[in-house]
Amino acid sequence: MAIHSTVHNALGIQLTLRILGWFALTTSILCAEIDAQSVCLPAPRLLTTFPMGGQIGTEFEVTVTGQYTELTSDLRFSHPGVTATPVKDSQGNPVNGRYTVRVASNTTPGLVEASLMTRLGLSASRIFTIGSLTEVTQDKGNLSVEDAMPLQLDTVCNCTMTARSIDHYRFVAEQGQRILVDCAAKGIDSKLNPVVVVADENGQDLVVERRGGAIEFRVPSSGSYIVKVHDLTFKGGEHYFYRLNLRVLPDQAIAKRHFRTSQVSSFSWPPQGVADHALLKEVEPNGVDAPQRIELPCDIEGAFAKAADTDVFEFQGKKGDAWWIEIASERLGCPTDPTVVVQRVGSDSGEVVLQDVAELNDIPSPVKVSSNGYAYDGPPYNAGSSDVLGKFEIKEDGLHRVRLSDLFGGTRNDPSNVYRLIIRKAKPDFALVAWGLHMPLRNGDRNALSKPIALRGGATMALEVVSIRRDGFDGEIHLSMDNLPDGVTATGLSIPPNQNRGIVLITAHENAPRGMTVAEIWGSASVQGKEIKRECHLASMAWPVPNHWSEVPSPRLVADVLVSVGGDETTPITIAPRQVKVWEGTEGEKISIPLVHMRRGEFSGAVMAAKTLGAGFEKFQFELPLDKDSSEAVLDLAALKTPPGDYRIAFYGGAVAKYQHYPAGVDIASANVDRLNAVHVELKSKAENIQKMLQAASEEAKGMLNAELQNVNEEQKRVAGEIKAAAIQLKNATSAAKAKDIVDIVVSEPVNIRVHPRKEQ
Repeated sequence: MAIHSTVHNALGIQLTLRILGWFALTTSILCAEIDAQSVCLPAPRLLTTFPMGGQIGTEFEVTVTGQYTELTSDLRFSHPGVTATPVKDSQGNPVNGRYTVRVASNTTPGLVEASLMTRLGLSASRIFTIGSLTEVTQDKGNLSVEDAMPLQLDTVCNCTMTARSIDHYRFVAEQGQRILVDCAAKGIDSKLNPVVVVADENGQDLVVERRGGAIEFRVPSSGSYIVKVHDLTFKGGEHYFYRLNLRVLPDQAIAKRHFRTSQVSSFSWPPQGVADHALLKEVEPNGVDAPQRIELPCDIEGAFAKAADTDVFEFQGKKGDAWWIEIASERLGCPTDPTVVVQRVGSDSGEVVLQDVAELNDIPSPVKVSSNGYAYDGPPYNAGSSDVLGKFEIKEDGLHRVRLSDLFGGTRNDPSNVYRLIIRKAKPDFALVAWGLHMPLRNGDRNALSKPIALRGGATMALEVVSIRRDGFDGEIHLSMDNLPDGVTATGLSIPPNQNRGIVLITAHENAPRGMTVAEIWGSASVQGKEIKRECHLASMAWPVPNHWSEVPSPRLVADVLVSVGGDETTPITIAPRQVKVWEGTEGEKISIPLVHMRRGEFSGAVMAAKTLGAGFEKFQFELPLDKDSSEAVLDLAALKTPPGDYRIAFYGGAVAKYQHYPAGVDIASANVDRLNAVHVELKSKAENIQKMLQAASEEAKGMLNAELQNVNEEQKRVAGEIKAAAIQLKNATSAAKAKDIVDIVVSEPVNIRVHPRKEQ
């Protein structure tokens, strides 16, 4: 028996129509992805919205596409001020993939995230921008100077890149105006690597930007100008979208770019209790020859404004003092790599002598990152940063300097490359980020997939949680999760002392009802005798990358921890301890854990090589049979050298499931073909009857009958086209529903263990 989904019995006509429409939007993607994707059971993903944003206080229509998004019911946003309702046709039926979106007048400008509720649960999200400028959409065919689309200043144009072409736009500006031409792409989840050109009215290039997607343009003379946009390698299509911003800037204002997503590294900023803005500002000139005097502790805002900018701050140091220094710049969204050198200022024969005390560079990733960006030999997420977090000690009383520079800033002048410099006494703390567990796969496959927490009944999903520890904190971090849907539980496998990795297990009961919540992941610890609690951020891939030959992964932080249950499928196998209890044993002896296997489908291979999640037992491995209803895990505490204490663990591994994607969709698509064929037969019969009536009709009646016949013939042509499309949908649905081998991570439900101290002899 292959694994498949079941359709709810109460499907009505409207729901059936919506399903058929979603096949038109997604089935071609499904077939291609299932054939290519040997990694992970299907998960719903929102791929595109068009437009990609909207103006505050307006209402407009949005079209969406997705992957594995059948039976979509709702389009939701991460901000309550942005809402959506389905567009309906003349009969009152929802039009598939189309929504009316409303942005409340009191909504704050910025990025929100859109996601779809589907039969498999809530999809991975897509970025949606809320702004104050007028929004327009691209006119197709703007592929030459002559056909350039006119744009007003202070406008945002939502666009899709034309493959192997250059998109052209025309604007009119006055001499001396300062114009920001900003092409937002990577920062809003697009696959586009934009090249932006400002040209004269004849298309002759004036300024070209191949890296950042933005140009500050001072208008040399009043008149018309052309903006050209293309991908660096001239790729295009619906996934290569962009928002072209044309804004007039005041002369003295710092150019602010379009809102951008937050990289994974930014989870560790800001430290707890830090204000939004520093009280102290960098004051130029503050170079080597004119250091800026400060007192410690301090909190300073500055910028790498000029090429090769080196900012120097001078303070009196006291022997024995230990200070922690933290710099945020890359974590603020800037393309920078700060470095710090702390120096003692001395003199020799009247000459200033500088002695290095400490040199501080990058914040290393708290866990080993995959060496190729995919799930190869580590997670495809880098929680480290090119920012600075480190310690220095004052060895002698006297004057000291902090020299701060940007290793990437040797040739550029950009006052928007800001930084925040904090020097403080030790304030031990931690920050957390989580992502769906990835694992290496066979045959050279590499996966970097967006993994929404969309649970099948009976499934346990593992989130990998890592920590950045601040200012010497080395204690245990207890992990937990709140606000889960009905039928869903979560268990934290804590981060041990002096380590940086833990696990959160999220389990859906086999009969968990369909639903979703915005959950929260927490870490708590005892720091200097005080209990503290910190919220954990969640990271995901902006796009699912099932194979390393296709594209480079683009991970980012997400706004909400969305947990959902689709209620339509169950997981291929559930592995759980036979009893829900604490399994006890004595140090140096063995503990036997009987396991039950609730199998709901077939697997390629009778055995899964199982490993263990959880401190104290991570070296334990065993072979878990996939063709049996039970097994036993025998934990040798002597070999594992597990000390006395309470533990939570889980077993996991990769299993190849025989999976059918939505076979019920075949029946629905087949019924649609039959319905359309019946309509076509009825129209054909109606046309034949009209033709017979024409033979005996009066001249006056023939006019009406001929008009009716023409309408019927046109309807026949329309239905004939729908029959062809429906036949393709049926073919695609049939292909998708065939059983295929898909590798998935199987995680057991949590196991609680207590190890007692060795008995005295």
